[in-house]
Amino acid sequence: MPGKPYQSKLLPFEEEVFALRRKGTSYRKIAKWLREQHGLNVTHNAVFSFVKCRHPHGGTRGLFYHGLDQDLRDQLLKRIVAEWTHDSTAIEGNTLTLGETTKILALGLTIEGKPLREHLEVYGHARAIELVYGMIESPALSEEDLYVLHRAVMPQSPVDVLSPIGAWKRDYNGTTGVADGKTVYLEYARPDDVPILMQRWLDDFNGMHVARAHPRSALKAYVRAHMVFVRVHPFFDGNGRVARLIANLPVIRSGFPPVVVPAERRADYIDLLWQYQSTVGTIKRGSRLLPPHPAIRQFEELLRQGWQTTVAMVEEARQRQAQRDEA
Repeated sequence: MPGKPYQSKLLPFEEEVFALRRKGTSYRKIAKWLREQHGLNVTHNAVFSFVKCRHPHGGTRGLFYHGLDQDLRDQLLKRIVAEWTHDSTAIEGNTLTLGETTKILALGLTIEGKPLREHLEVYGHARAIELVYGMIESPALSEEDLYVLHRAVMPQSPVDVLSPIGAWKRDYNGTTGVADGKTVYLEYARPDDVPILMQRWLDDFNGMHVARAHPRSALKAYVRAHMVFVRVHPFFDGNGRVARLIANLPVIRSGFPPVVVPAERRADYIDLLWQYQSTVGTIKRGSRLLPPHPAIRQFEELLRQGWQTTVAMVEEARQRQAQRDEA
């Protein structure tokens, strides 16, 4: 099979690329350096694929887009970004349709009659997805990584000391639901408890051992990361979006496309989280992170069903690749 275009472009700079990788330089920064130093118009995904093709045993292998021609990979990633961004922002109340979200991201269009805030939410979420992909090879997730994601998903707004963007919350927050036929207000973690709880969350997240290429293991890691994160609710707002982003990191590392919660299952998604949180109660600094409850298994099943959307996208891309390879 003939060499791919990005391979021939990058081959003269192979030694420099690998020297930068040995220093720990990210693929995104290498792509930027190549553009600035050599006028080479390549994406960070192209650099990543080049490194893996040249030295397939050096680094992360088997990501869901691995082995696809560049155009197929780029289109797959764009489709997933649009679907993921639309569904995640729609769950939080964004009214842009999937078609409108795609037009905004692909063409930079402004949708008449829709608020600027909703456009910014779409751009911010898409940017946050890029950040998640950039974290794939990081040895451990940090507090600052979570702050960066929060800054990406939250549209810029007037500064409020009690509602910081890119920092833990400084005031109480909670949610209202119905239990035993009565409305109930459930408080999330106390602001003073958040730093300790989130350090515990980070230790738990970084200590996860997810079986490579094992879907059930990847899905369980997503469920645990997501449910504990939203139980703490460490930010004043944007917690759901950050949770749905960062919980996908172990999924993607395991070789699977991201889990996307379908917007049309919004009510089921919210109900299951409420059912769990209202039963186990407010988390405190010494609490068990994820007490057992039947809602955990139900949540996993909801996610498994929604996951089929991105899995089908990958399968379609691989079928196209197979047809090319056979031609």
